Amino acid sequence: MTWDTLFFKIRVTINSNNYYKEKQMNKNLQEISQFLAKNDDEKEILRFMKSLFTPAELKSIASRWQIVKLLDQGVPQRKIAKDLHLSLCKITRGSKELKKRNSILKKAIRQFQS
Repeated sequence: MTWDTLFFKIRVTINSNNYYKEKQMNKNLQEISQFLAKNDDEKEILRFMKSLFTPAELKSIASRWQIVKLLDQGVPQRKIAKDLHLSLCKITRGSKELKKRNSILKKAIRQFQS
């Protein structure tokens, strides 16, 4: 077997594994989404989240939600970064998502503004 053939087989294997991992990840996310969509008990959903995520992951999720709410209120990205001690990269992602046409984040934020 030549080196080229070996490297090709390795690349194919890696790409196949990545495809499987992404497919499995999407399936798992879909199952979580279905559970959340079918459940209207806020306490149970919070228990689910606290069972599934570590405290650090929950803090990160809550922080990202705070970021998009502040961005939606018009707070400048640099001020958010300074006040929350975060990188601009994390804040820029939220900003880009809010600017998208039919942004799901804007829709979610509007639910709490009524």
